[in-house]
Amino acid sequence: MKSRRQLLKTGLAGSLLLLGAGFLARPEADKADKAETPASSLLFLHGGDSNLLAAITPVMLGLSMDAASRESVVAGVDRAVSGLPMLVQGEVRQLLDLLGNRWGRRYLAGVKAPWATAGNTELASFLENWRQSRFTLLRSGYQALHGLINAAWYASPQSFAALGYDVPPQGKVLQ
Repeated sequence: MKSRRQLLKTGLAGSLLLLGAGFLARPEADKADKAETPASSLLFLHGGDSNLLAAITPVMLGLSMDAASRESVVAGVDRAVSGLPMLVQGEVRQLLDLLGNRWGRRYLAGVKAPWATAGNTELASFLENWRQSRFTLLRSGYQALHGLINAAWYASPQSFAALGYDVPPQGKVLQ
């Protein structure tokens, strides 16, 4: 039978071991995501959300995109989500908050680096894992991101050139 002193020592040693393991397993801080916050003109999205969407957009679309095209997609997603019912906006907010949290990013999405500095291979792996997940919730999260990003990209006039689409004269806006 163990004495009270041995029990306390064992408990203290176990607590220190768990504390050390948690310290070593912590994800990289998101200083890069907080530094770039061009979200002043956005209605729904926050700075971290725009960094997330700007990072995964070229990977999801399979395109090489410049910063202006990424910002256009982020603005399109913002407009699209702003027009959705409040209940759906709440669900999108939960998804973006989950992915914007460094613990969610690291342990649920499997992306070690902050969104703004993550590599295309890591992002593609995250998207494919969520697309093929056995969990319906993760597949639904992927489908939401996929739908929003694709809708924003294909609604943007910048995508017309990439598609080889010439807008008919009656569809062009006079400036």
